[in-house]
Amino acid sequence: MIPPEPAPALDDEAIARLCKALGHPARVAIVRALAESSCRCREIVAGLPLAQSTVSQHLKILREAGLLHGGVEGPRACYELDRTALGRLSEALSALVTAGCCEGTSRQPAEDAAEI
Repeated sequence: MIPPEPAPALDDEAIARLCKALGHPARVAIVRALAESSCRCREIVAGLPLAQSTVSQHLKILREAGLLHGGVEGPRACYELDRTALGRLSEALSALVTAGCCEGTSRQPAEDAAEI
């Protein structure tokens, strides 16, 4: 069997779009919750100090950005983290942080970040 080709690297617009989707603490908390297991909207609401309608809006933003799968299933809404999309963002951010970093020096990227 031939392995699938790797997905192309994210362009700057895609990176910015995904970062914007993660740009609110409630959305980061939702991603953390979904990283542990898929959840129904009701379970996510129970873990956050936010109204159900507010959580639903945050879920919609994450889903539209491509970071979540799922949606309404009958009377329930169930969501799952798209680990592939999150992994691609992680790789893109890692490449951004380490691009051209420390060439010709013995410094590590973490040392550079600590100075900021």
